[in-house]
Amino acid sequence: MTHPPIRSYVLRQGRFSPGQQRAYAELLPRFGVPYAKEALDFASVFGRGAPVVAEVGSGMGETTAAIAAANPGVDYLAIEVHSPGIGSLLKLMEAKAIGNIRVVQHDAAEVFRDMIAPGSLDGVHIFFPDPWPKKRHHKRRLLQPDFAALAASRLRPGGYLHFATDWQDYAEQALEVLERVSGLKNAAHGFAPRPASRPETKFERRGRRLGHGIWDLLFTRQGRRESRE
Repeated sequence: MTHPPIRSYVLRQGRFSPGQQRAYAELLPRFGVPYAKEALDFASVFGRGAPVVAEVGSGMGETTAAIAAANPGVDYLAIEVHSPGIGSLLKLMEAKAIGNIRVVQHDAAEVFRDMIAPGSLDGVHIFFPDPWPKKRHHKRRLLQPDFAALAASRLRPGGYLHFATDWQDYAEQALEVLERVSGLKNAAHGFAPRPASRPETKFERRGRRLGHGIWDLLFTRQGRRESRE
């Protein structure tokens, strides 16, 4: 008997505002990338050759939009399953004239497996994923050994994986998992200071209000980086 895969998310029925619905309907055909079992040609997807960073779980898009706006020379592949969040991100892209983001509405593990070629990413962002705080649900957390190894394999030598959470036990689990991934090296001794390049997120602010700490992890892919020329 074949069991369905364990998902790291639940498709919740969140509020889908009229503005988000309009942006989703009008802009997703332009900025969306349909899921397919074929590796993406990023130069074709973005219309140029540039470093590419994958954002796993872009949420309502505030952080993704802020980072992309601050780094116009980098392209961002936002992976999200929730339609209101995608609508929100697209609305921000329109309002701020941000053109260096593309969106895939699909399960991140399958996107990394099927659509991202090995060694093709310059970075991976995993900011405040669902913590699944109950112990019996920990198996649903995104950053498990299999996904960590998969994400690492998609990084170029010198590429980075940046993880952040406000749940201490998830941070400790993530640190243990990432330190066991072959080819990854911790850029800090244990947890990293919060990089100035990561904007404060809604989940981070909520975590602080609840008295949670914030933990960042920054790992880099080892190996010799090939020339882009």
